[in-house]
Amino acid sequence: MAEIISIGTAVPKHCHSQKEILAFMQEIYQLDPIEKRKLSFLYNQSGIVQRHSVIPDFGLPSNQWTFVPTDPTKDFPDIDQRMAIYQSQATPLSIEAIENCLKGHCEKESITHLITVSCTGMSAPGLDLEIMEALKLKPTLFRSSINFMGCYAAIHGLKLAKLICDSTPDAQVLLVCLELCTIHLQKEYSLDNASSSLLFADGCAAALINNQSQTNSLTIKGFHSHVASQGKSDMAWQISKKGFLMRLSSYVPELIETDIKVLVQDALLKNGLGNQVVSHWCIHPGGKKIIDLIQKELALTLSDTEDARRVLSQYGNMSAPTILFVLKSIMEKAVKENAQVFGVAFGPGLTMETFLLENTSTQLEYA
Repeated sequence: MAEIISIGTAVPKHCHSQKEILAFMQEIYQLDPIEKRKLSFLYNQSGIVQRHSVIPDFGLPSNQWTFVPTDPTKDFPDIDQRMAIYQSQATPLSIEAIENCLKGHCEKESITHLITVSCTGMSAPGLDLEIMEALKLKPTLFRSSINFMGCYAAIHGLKLAKLICDSTPDAQVLLVCLELCTIHLQKEYSLDNASSSLLFADGCAAALINNQSQTNSLTIKGFHSHVASQGKSDMAWQISKKGFLMRLSSYVPELIETDIKVLVQDALLKNGLGNQVVSHWCIHPGGKKIIDLIQKELALTLSDTEDARRVLSQYGNMSAPTILFVLKSIMEKAVKENAQVFGVAFGPGLTMETFLLENTSTQLEYA
């Protein structure tokens, strides 16, 4: 049975408080006093304390900016310049997360399959080959890349990892989710751009999946997904010469609120379970309002959403890696024997993806 053995994470060295980022955005957007107050209110309600970025500008005086031009009449970096930043920063951050993941669990030479996930940059040769070369992985390595699926893409990566493990008993699958959302900062002030600059951050998470049950590993039991097509235009990610443009409508939380209860019920029914058996809720922190609505609709407690809120507070929304940050937080608490972990994430489409995990390692160890 496919097991999540370990999760390692990494974030860029530049850590910016939400207050610093707010002041920075108010300056580059050249807002009048009324708009400044509006943006300040949104930042204060975000549930985010700090975020990490490969861009140092957010915490620096304007004469030290390297990404944003100090002359407001000049354009922000074009797509070529943004992709150059991605190529220089993506691999080192990925290697750090991978090393944190594999330490004490698996030698890098034993990795048989590599799955990379990203929606904030692309090139060929891509991140998968860069990681393979940097770690000196076997040239016979099975590689697969998942691109442009957004915040739920890590779950798709887990699906693929489970399929591999189910068909290959000795597989050692490495799943790497890397996003550099902040390199797509936009100059124009709009609701979408303001929402993106308020919420998104950079980070990487790596997970080791194999068929070798260990103490505290989590068995992957199944997945369930649903596409709310009426929200197709409410969450989108498009490439332009100015970078990748994020569309994040204020209607998204309402769509999730409408569908979340049925989504969870259907996912649990697939495994003959009900809400009451779930011990841990691994919720993608797409935003404070989304967490609040899910907690309300599913009648959860603050304790149930604690891990999601902590990750949002300390890291913001890093897109695909974020739910693995939440799952790592849950795993570090040593999930009890037979405990069920339910995960849910959202992305373009509007796509809602879920997974169900169980700690069967203890009972297997003594069977």
